[in-house]
Amino acid sequence: MEEKKEICGVIPVNKHAGCTSLDIVNMIRRLYGTRRVGHTGTLDPMATGVLTVLIGRAAKAADLIVNDRKNYRAALRLGITTDTEDTTGKVLSLCEEIPCVERVTEVCRTFVGEISQVPPMYSALKVGGKKLVDLARQGIEVERKARQITIYSLKVTPTDRNDEYILDVECSGGTYIRTLCADIGAVLGCGGAMASLERRSCGGFDISESFTAEALGKMSEEERLSCLRPVESLFEDMPQVRLEPFYERLCRSGCEIYQKKIGTAFNVGERIRISGKNGFFALGEVREYPDGSAVKAVKLFELN
Repeated sequence: MEEKKEICGVIPVNKHAGCTSLDIVNMIRRLYGTRRVGHTGTLDPMATGVLTVLIGRAAKAADLIVNDRKNYRAALRLGITTDTEDTTGKVLSLCEEIPCVERVTEVCRTFVGEISQVPPMYSALKVGGKKLVDLARQGIEVERKARQITIYSLKVTPTDRNDEYILDVECSGGTYIRTLCADIGAVLGCGGAMASLERRSCGGFDISESFTAEALGKMSEEERLSCLRPVESLFEDMPQVRLEPFYERLCRSGCEIYQKKIGTAFNVGERIRISGKNGFFALGEVREYPDGSAVKAVKLFELN
């Protein structure tokens, strides 16, 4: 009997509000009939938008793209602070004095660039092996170290409400948008919280090419399989090297491949897509060795 080939690929899911990222993972496990499923970045239950789901050996890429650029659209509500930094949490303070549009725009502009951000207690980040959110729900608050993040762009659009603005944010991975909202509110002096959040792009996928849970559930098995993107699509912005069979075998065995032997000149530290006779099979990194720089596979995605 022919052994069934393991399902492997990437699918961008347009997560709906009211469910967790784990709920989406469990749905994908059921629909594709496999336990080996992961994703590239948690979305809170209130958040919607792109959740890049990794199936089969693609799940090995989860820790390689956590710092990928992401785009969000959020609603910033001014005049309120909460324990969760969003409007679903316990209200800590209210303020009726809302700054003018010009002042809000001016302050938001100061958040563009590399900034320091303290992760919120209500997050999946772990400290001492425990999720911060679990500690927060027990009424425990622990010290968190500030982290450097990058806000590449921040567009501010007023709404019909004088206390609410739409923020279109392009940022580095690891950025907490609700903390950004709270920090903006703190600088303005009136407080702020996130009222809604939609992730517009993540992992190289846009919301326009993402599939809702409802749509996937209505598809046939064949249609769902056709929605899967190759693992290589996660690394399309990286340069590629194609190895001859001899060097491919060495690479698959864990050997470094010296650039002077294959005629490449990538920079040390650069990540490389590695392909062989059957296409992409590994993600590599250029490292310096006593005999020169070489490409070495850091993750194998195709075993043979």
